[in-house]
Parts: sequence; C-alpha cells; structure tokens
Amino acid sequence: MAQGVPALLLLLLLRLLSLPPCTAGCPADCRCYSTTVECGALQLRVVPPGIPPGTQTLFLQDNSITGLEPGILAPLAALRHLYLHNNSLRALEPGAFRAQSRLLELALTGNRLRGLRLGAFTGLAQLRVLYLAGNQLVQLLDFTFLHLPRLQELHLQENSIALLEDQALAGLSSLALLDLSRNQLGTISRETLQPLASLQVLRLTENPWRCDCALHWLGAWIKEGGQRLLSSRDKKIMCAEPPRLALQSLLDISGSSLICIPPSVHVEPLEVTANLGEDLRIACQASGYPQPLVTWRKVAQLREGQPRAQAQPEGWAPGSGGNAASDTGSGMLFLTNITLAHAGKYECEASNAGGAARMPFQLLVNLSQQQLQLAPRPPLAAGSGGHEPLHEESSMAFRALGLATQTAIAAAITLLALTALLLATLICRRRRRRKKAPGPPGEGALFVNDYSDGPCTFAQLEELRDERGHEMFVIDRSKPLFAEGPAEAAEGAEPGLGPAQGLPLQPPTAYEIHC
Repeated sequence: MAQGVPALLLLLLLRLLSLPPCTAGCPADCRCYSTTVECGALQLRVVPPGIPPGTQTLFLQDNSITGLEPGILAPLAALRHLYLHNNSLRALEPGAFRAQSRLLELALTGNRLRGLRLGAFTGLAQLRVLYLAGNQLVQLLDFTFLHLPRLQELHLQENSIALLEDQALAGLSSLALLDLSRNQLGTISRETLQPLASLQVLRLTENPWRCDCALHWLGAWIKEGGQRLLSSRDKKIMCAEPPRLALQSLLDISGSSLICIPPSVHVEPLEVTANLGEDLRIACQASGYPQPLVTWRKVAQLREGQPRAQAQPEGWAPGSGGNAASDTGSGMLFLTNITLAHAGKYECEASNAGGAARMPFQLLVNLSQQQLQLAPRPPLAAGSGGHEPLHEESSMAFRALGLATQTAIAAAITLLALTALLLATLICRRRRRRKKAPGPPGEGALFVNDYSDGPCTFAQLEELRDERGHEMFVIDRSKPLFAEGPAEAAEGAEPGLGPAQGLPLQPPTAYEIHC
C-alpha cells in the first residue's frame, strides 16, 4: 500500500500537467502560465494586445514582428525576460523599453537590425544579458550601450560589424562576456575595450583582421595579460591581410612586422573655374597602408578679428555634396548646380593609422557682367579700413532662385535696357532735326498772315512748323498786345510816342521777317 502512494501521486501530477493552461485574460492563440505568456510561432506581425500586466516572462519568438509600436510594452512593467528572437525587427525606436526597468534578459537574435540608435536601450537599468547575434549590424556608434550599467553578457556574433567606434562600449563597466566573433572587423582600438573593467571572456575569432601597426597593441595586450580572457580557440586571431601575413596568428607575428604606410594625396587640378549651374567632379587620389580614409572639407573663411580656433571646417562628403560619411581610396567631390556659395577653398584629407595628409583645392565661380550687377554686395567688415570685404561662406547671388528663374530675370532686364536705349536714340534724333534742318535758300524767311483787324507785336506771334519742318509765326490775338510791360514795349515804338499812346500806325498787308 505504501508503495502505491508514490505511484498515485505521480499519476495525479501527470493529469494536472495534461490540463489546458489558464486562458483567462490571455491573448488569442497564446498560452498563459501564471506569470508566463507564450505567443511563439503564431505568425504575429505586432505584439498582441491584452497581455496580462503581471507577466514576467514573455515569449514572442518565431513570429513576423517588424517593429515595436510606441507604448506597446508600457503596461508590462513587471517583465523580467523578453524573447523576441527570430522575428523581422528592422529598428529599435529610442525609448521602446523605457517601462521595462526590471527586465533582466532581452533576446533579439535573428532579426534584421542594421543599426542601433542612441537611446534604444533607455530604461533597461537592470538588464543582465543582451542577445543581438545574427542580425545585420554593420557598425556600432559611440555610446550605443550607455544605459546598460549592469549588463554582464553582450552577444554580437554573426553580424557584419566592420566598425567599432572608440566609445561604442562606453558605460559597460559590469560586462563580463563580449562576443564579437564572426563579424567583419579588420581592426579594433585600445580605447574601445578600455571601459570594460570587469571583462572575463572576449571572443574575436573569425574576423578578417588586418595585421598592421594599428593592431600591434592587441597582440602585446594579449601576451601581457589578456590571455586569461581568451580560450584556446579564441587565441587564434588569424590575419587576413596584408598578403604576406595572411593566415598567420597575430600572436605569432613580431611587432616589427606590423607596419603602416602613411598616406599620400594627389588632387588634379588644384584650381577650377566653373560657371553658375554647372556640375563638377573632382577626384582625390590617396594611397597608403592601410587604405586611407578620404574626407573632403570646405574650409570656412575667417573674418578679421575672429580667432582661428573658431573656424571649424565644414564637412563635405564625397559623392553627395552634403554632410555624410567619408570614403576610402579615391574620394570624389561632387558638386551639382554650382552657385556662389560653392566658391572657396576645399581640402582633401587622407588618414590611416600611419598618419594624415592634406591637399588644398580652389573653386572659382565665373559670373557674367549682368550677374555681377545683380549680385548683392556684402557689407564691409568692422574695422576693415576700406579693404575688400570677405565674403561669407553662405553669401551668393540669387541663392533663393533656381537657374531657370535667374536666366529669365537676366533676359528680361536685358530687354528693358535695349528698349530704353532705342527710345533715347529716337528722342535725340528728333531734337537734332528741330534745332537745325538744312534746306533750300529762302527757308529762313518767316511769314505773317495778313490780319488787318488791328496792330500786332512779336509777343502775339506763335511759333508753328509745317510738314517739311519750316518755322512759321502766326498772330495769336488772345495774347496781350504788350506782353513784356511798358518799358520793354517802348523800346519797339517809334521816337516821340509814349507808352500810353500805343501804336497808331496800321500794319501793312504783310510783314516779311528775316532770321
């Protein structure tokens, strides 16, 4: 009988385990066990609503979730374990886990993450383990994991990480395990691993390491004390380049063999004059080992009295003409629809672990006479003393107008100028004809019509011209007889007659007046 009790208890336990899980308050098709909710492999595209707020473990793996909507995880403040591996997440919005202050484990393995934004892990102050393996990450920027002070394991293997910025791992003072194996890392700096004060396991295998002077520190560090971080397998850090060191272990190569060749830069031509609206392409050829990083910059011009330290170079990315990342090898500077703002001094810089080299380039913008008249004159700099003012980098003519609009305005102004010139020419010709028009003898004689209804004076003569331009004088009786006053009228009268007596003589039939 005593032997049958354990068997009965075992039978009851099997029956309890075979009972369906509790479905009260559980999302459709999900299974809920006390504080655990399992919604895996349901072809979900979003996190299902209705998950109990007290859930501590949530399984959402093997679905098709493409994003975490803002606030979707806000009710789940009690979460301790969240499994989102093998989904289709492409990005993590900043603050997506802000409410998960108790989360200890987050699995994001096997998604499609290509980058991690600053603040993506804000709120995860208690997180211990973070799985990011099997994504499409290509670089880790500075301060990506700054909000994970208690993180102990960071799994980044099987990505495409080729760049780790110097402060990418800043804030991970509690990290014990870092897995960077099976990525595309060619080098890593001492500053990158410096924040990892608690590191115990480091995995760097299966990366295309470039064994040059920039990696000299890693070999020395491993030989001095870093070996304790590497297993026997992890110590096999194999060189992929240069060819003479390929397939050799970094630990087996002497420091004198890890060399770099400083870069050299060549820009041709060094000065170009371009017209407004044109496109321009300038190549900057750089050589060295490792392959130099090439950057184009537009050098800001200083105003008088401005400290040189304030003149920061303006970043100019090759291939875009805007602000972006640099290029390697042959850096191309592309400028489209050139305006006055593009004119100035540029600088091509090539840098690698062996040093840096720079080469200047000058761009001049050609203006026509009409465009020079339309271009706004910049104000004189304070204290310039009448010298030619320095143009600011952002000053340009028609900077708010397109090329077609500029051309139309210039054509309209040219047409108006030609019309005004033609009118002025016609007016001058007419005035010249009126002053003196040569003609046959006798055209200088002016005739007065026979008006016998009273005396007349020159004050009453009105000048007219006929169709041939002859000057004619006609008596205008509406004018006063003595227009100039008594004194002047007396000068034209005969001697012995006073001003009050007028002109008693009757005019003859016609007067002939010669000029």
